[in-house]
Amino acid sequence: MPHRTALYEDPPAACWPIVYSPDYNITFVGLEKLHPFDAGKWGKVINFLKVVLCCGYDHRNPTGRLSSQFCCSEKSFETSTNPDRRNNNGKLAVDRGWAINVGGGFHHCSSDKGGGFCAYADITLAIKFLFERVQGVSKATIIDLDAHQGNGHERDFMDDHRVYIMDVYNRYIYPGDGFAKRAIKRKVELEWGTEDTEYLQKVHTHVEGALNELKPDIIVYNAGTDILDGDPLGGLAVSPQGIVKRDEVVFKAARRRRIPILMVTSGGYQKRTARIIADSILNLHSLGLIDKELAASGAGNPKVEQMIRDSAQDFSNLSLQ
Repeated sequence: MPHRTALYEDPPAACWPIVYSPDYNITFVGLEKLHPFDAGKWGKVINFLKVVLCCGYDHRNPTGRLSSQFCCSEKSFETSTNPDRRNNNGKLAVDRGWAINVGGGFHHCSSDKGGGFCAYADITLAIKFLFERVQGVSKATIIDLDAHQGNGHERDFMDDHRVYIMDVYNRYIYPGDGFAKRAIKRKVELEWGTEDTEYLQKVHTHVEGALNELKPDIIVYNAGTDILDGDPLGGLAVSPQGIVKRDEVVFKAARRRRIPILMVTSGGYQKRTARIIADSILNLHSLGLIDKELAASGAGNPKVEQMIRDSAQDFSNLSLQ
């Protein structure tokens, strides 16, 4: 009988639940340069994280432990690019309280067809994997903050009351899928050139409203950076600092309610988005929203509870730095 690879592998506790494979970076004899998507951005994110967090890495230490207590060996970030294997990202988030895949977020692909730059329906697959294989997961919330409507997962979960979809997007751009919009429980349609103040207020208000309306067993957060000012496809005008604050708002809302969260990075069509994604992850780390202790002990970590109590405040007090 041929060997079958398990769909889920439990990574060592020393490894942070940040998922990456070099195979994410797609090249095809230079043709990848002809479209606006930066096919190498995921590797750049990891390289930025390594530069900042991995100083002092001891290559002689086979465990890949760092003096900074941030595990950054290649094995920490690596996983198979097989869609079935990448479903385990959701279980990783459930087990550890959070997980980040620096790729993924192919939200225009549904179970029966692709769309945009999206080849397979990873959000749908991850949620269905959890429903079918992970005990205690029966409700999911998708928070889709990519600049484009997430019509793929919306079509897949059109009549599935276990899945609550919140989608914030530019109303004038691709895909304009009116049928798929019927699946959105909390729809926020933005105007051209929406900037930080309005954008962050709406994100905060509607994330809180969505999670108050239904407390899920897992949040899948589609954190597209194509909301960035100057993005050729997004049409919005959010600053790099605004993107970092947006991710902070979502993670704080999840932590306050002890809900596991899986973040995927989705769209973003400028070279500088890799640096912004890395900066956002570093900000989450600096705030204690993601750290090694949290990764080891799950979403109800007392350290996080104290952090939220210390930092809890009305959104009106949030400021961009």
